[in-house]
Amino acid sequence: MRGRPTIFKEQELLEKAQHVFWQKGYTATSLEDLLKAMQIGSGSFYNTFKGGKKELFSRAIQQRREAFAEFKAIVDASAAPLEVIKDFYRSLADSDKQTHLQGCLIVNTVTEMTFVDELLEKEAVKVLKEVEQMYTAVIAKAQKDGIMKNKTNAEILGRYLITFWNGFNATRRMYPDNTILKAQIEMQLSILS
Repeated sequence: MRGRPTIFKEQELLEKAQHVFWQKGYTATSLEDLLKAMQIGSGSFYNTFKGGKKELFSRAIQQRREAFAEFKAIVDASAAPLEVIKDFYRSLADSDKQTHLQGCLIVNTVTEMTFVDELLEKEAVKVLKEVEQMYTAVIAKAQKDGIMKNKTNAEILGRYLITFWNGFNATRRMYPDNTILKAQIEMQLSILS
């Protein structure tokens, strides 16, 4: 006998679950929190995510990797990829207070999962390192093409942008004020001139 037909889309479930994980973190999020947010029963949950909460969280990380891949495609297709990256950072100052307070799921995961779950930590670190590699490649090309005057090693500058991202996601919680954040972003981006 076949089970009930699936009446929801996994992508929508992932997005709903991500919001809970953003707000509460992995450890503090209960199955009840997820079922309520996703508006499904436990049977449907375990039919869709056989590995339970950990599989769901891992897939949420993967979804963020896919979002990065979309951004990378935009960067790769641009005639001015360094400007696309700068504009991304500048756009953060247009976020609402809730977005500032939730920060970045990947950064949150690295912080929360260190010493807790090595596999989830490594998945999140891998995403950040992929972003760092993209930054490094864009910076190296901008330096080679004479677009950037700063000749600091591209790897150091790529890592700098990741450091900025990680720190920014704490700072935006301290100061969820777009005027303050805009000034901070511009100061940090000045190193890329």
